[in-house]
Amino acid sequence: MPSDPAKDFSRNELSAVFMSRLIQDGENLTVGAAMAVPRAAVLLAHLHHGPNMSVQYARTRTNLFDVPVLEPFQFLTDWRGSKWAESYYIHEEAYDAITKVTDCFFVGGLQIDQYGNSNLIGIGRDYDRLKFRGPGAVGTCTLSTMVKRYYIYLNHHNRRTLVEKCDFISAYGWGRGGPDARTKWGLKGGGPELCLTPLGVFDFEPETKKMRLKYLHPGVTVEEIIENTGFELIIPPEIPLTPPPTENELTILRQRVDPLGHLR
Repeated sequence: MPSDPAKDFSRNELSAVFMSRLIQDGENLTVGAAMAVPRAAVLLAHLHHGPNMSVQYARTRTNLFDVPVLEPFQFLTDWRGSKWAESYYIHEEAYDAITKVTDCFFVGGLQIDQYGNSNLIGIGRDYDRLKFRGPGAVGTCTLSTMVKRYYIYLNHHNRRTLVEKCDFISAYGWGRGGPDARTKWGLKGGGPELCLTPLGVFDFEPETKKMRLKYLHPGVTVEEIIENTGFELIIPPEIPLTPPPTENELTILRQRVDPLGHLR
């Protein structure tokens, strides 16, 4: 428990602060535009405890530590984020920078299975007649195999999202399980370490690589987690609450990272 825990925060703010603590000073990260909470987490880590971090922001490489308030941006190439640029990447350079330099990354999904495989392709087993078409792999196929580690973040926690088997796999997690699930294919990256949802935080049991409940968000029960998950989770006998933000973390998040209050 932090020494100065905040008492009033949203689940989005809780998730952003939790993820920011996973990022270390000196690491290189990419600030995406499609997932607001992971984006806020990266920027909060940078401004709170990462003065030596380098972030890829709006196709630029920059350090934002001394910027008082980060101007909001809506998409990856939004020009408003370029004012602080220290260097600029053309398209192919940006791709190389992400895959070769990025220390960790965040991946979403229309579906996630019990081994952390994710699907951004679409819903339905027949690709030519999908019930719902997603955005496509959008680089996650390559990133999930090359970055040192990555985290799964979901905006929803229900049986349609957390499924027994993905209809398609766009980002390879731990395959069909086992500690050698990635090394046997010669994959360079470390794989998914955690999955974060609006209900809690999950890791992957070391031997089976099955998803395991690690933290419960405040107000959530184990029964609620089980009821809304489409596969059998590993449930430890005791599950702590997700550590809350500190007042200092929440102040930086609200005043410098998210001044418009989107996460609230």
